[in-house]
Amino acid sequence: MTIAVVVLAVVTVAIFLVAFPVIARRLLGVRVGVIRTLLTGAVAIGGIALFSTVMRSPDQGGLLMGVQMGCSLLLAMGFLAVSEMVVPGDSARTPAGWLRTVRSRGARARRYSQISAIALRYGLRPYLRGRDDPDSGGTKGAARLARPLRLALEEAGPTFVKLGQVLSTRHDLLPPEFIRELSRLQSQVPPEPPERLAEQLRAHFGRPPEEVFASFDPEPLAAASIAQVHLAELHSGEKVVLKVQRPGVRTAVARDLDIVCRIARMLEARARWARALGLIDLAHGFAASVREELDFRVEARNMATVRTAWRRRRADEAVVIPETHEELSGELVLALERLPGVPISTQDLLAGGQEQRTDVARALLGNLLMQVLIDGTFHADPHPGNILLLEDGRIGLIDFGSVGRLDGQVRSALRRFLVAVHHADSAALCDALLDLVSRPEEIDEQALERSLGRFMARHFTPGAAADVTVFVDLFRLISLHGLGVPPEVAAVFRALATLEGTLTHLSPGFDVMAESRTWAEEQRSAQLDYTALGSSLEKELLSAVSVLRRLPRRVDRVTSALEEGRLGVNVRIFADSRDRRYMRALVHEILLTALAATAGLMAVILLHTTGGPMVTPSIPLFKAIGYHMLVFSGVLSLRMLFVIFRAQR
Repeated sequence: MTIAVVVLAVVTVAIFLVAFPVIARRLLGVRVGVIRTLLTGAVAIGGIALFSTVMRSPDQGGLLMGVQMGCSLLLAMGFLAVSEMVVPGDSARTPAGWLRTVRSRGARARRYSQISAIALRYGLRPYLRGRDDPDSGGTKGAARLARPLRLALEEAGPTFVKLGQVLSTRHDLLPPEFIRELSRLQSQVPPEPPERLAEQLRAHFGRPPEEVFASFDPEPLAAASIAQVHLAELHSGEKVVLKVQRPGVRTAVARDLDIVCRIARMLEARARWARALGLIDLAHGFAASVREELDFRVEARNMATVRTAWRRRRADEAVVIPETHEELSGELVLALERLPGVPISTQDLLAGGQEQRTDVARALLGNLLMQVLIDGTFHADPHPGNILLLEDGRIGLIDFGSVGRLDGQVRSALRRFLVAVHHADSAALCDALLDLVSRPEEIDEQALERSLGRFMARHFTPGAAADVTVFVDLFRLISLHGLGVPPEVAAVFRALATLEGTLTHLSPGFDVMAESRTWAEEQRSAQLDYTALGSSLEKELLSAVSVLRRLPRRVDRVTSALEEGRLGVNVRIFADSRDRRYMRALVHEILLTALAATAGLMAVILLHTTGGPMVTPSIPLFKAIGYHMLVFSGVLSLRMLFVIFRAQR
């Protein structure tokens, strides 16, 4: 064997090592890294060696070389498709990426087995498989399932406990039996060892915590699943509160969130009740919220946004937010001003008696309504543990990890909703509600208006005691008429329902609805609503001037064309580029499927055809063409199967 032959063989192998993966990934429409490209090329070269040995015949004269190459290409495409199903291409472009992916999948598999064992222990496997409907047994069935669900979530760990706590506030999604049971979930997590916490602080500050603080209390004020809170003193003598993220919690929470989203996709594909709840959207919203809580910079920005809005509208100082020490804060640590006071949850009696309790509750309610209706950024979790009663009688709001945001249109609809409730106007209430929710294509507005009239008569007539059941009945009414509640609107009602419980604890007998109507009346008397309305109308009129000028001329043209019988409507089909792209992709897939089926059918017919011209003494022309057609059909079929798999994923 000469050097030229060796060089030619090496060059040929190198070309095949690159050419086959490039062709395979172009046919499948995927992008892969260097490692997978080389592996695919190696598989293709091995296929060439195998098929050339199997198909070698002394009289073929290289006739079936195209079939050998095609089979090798099929083998390369199959390897690439299977590897893409198992390990997505974007996650394994380097050896380190492969190692991380394999390690994370192993950890996720172990976590899956733990969750499956917990579900099996509490009898939840049939529901996770979509075989049973939680509502099929009526109230007794829901009550029977609620307790095992709560126990399973408690045993599954902090992320699932937090999921249950979120679900316990969704009166619009779950029956009362589930709400009552899930409301009992308590996240009681033991604190981190002091040495691990010191390592976390050293990683954040880049130096020992003793150099940053004059003193640091290792005993936490509170310990939750994601972070714990400690007291510290700066060298300047100022006392601060440190919120420190638990070491290693990010990886565990990310794995659990991935599992929650996968379970949601599986359930929505299998179970009718999961599709009715919109489980995928619920899981993704929960995951996004928890990921925000993992970055304390988000909480610092939330506090800055709320504080700026308060200063812009010159809010009173009855409710305060702690200042942030930005130079000490970051992704893992949040340093806040220490507010001298105690949580309302631990304050049984106020020094000033019932009158002071009512004043504090009224100030807290008015502040939250201002946040929702005026600012558009509001504290979404005002439970008693997040509200402090300060030594000077003011109120402190803490823990802005969960914050709701509303645009101007939603705030306007909420104001109209509140005004309609105040005036007991069911028609206006119906219009405001339809601006707040996601409405289906067909809805009986008259039936909805009558239901809202009965709702107001039940809860807002003189002498009726309005409490948290108002929100429960409202969500039930919304669900009955097939309306969907957007997450930001659900956050408003959830915050108000949580605040109702807080205010009842603070001041027993406090009427949230009556006080809300009184607050709205006071704001209207102060001309706040009229000023905003006048500014909005002025902007709308200025933008509509040009349209109003052309309106008479256009009306004249339309009426003239109608009188002369020349009025017509021109409708352009597929005017939207997205529709054209969708139809083009659909036609291409149909054509490829038809070509694959036709080529396969023709290959079978040709391979079973006898006679005809002979290309070699042992291979007829029709069979040679049939073999090549069969390979062509296999390539197209594999391409279409991969497209279908990727679309479903």
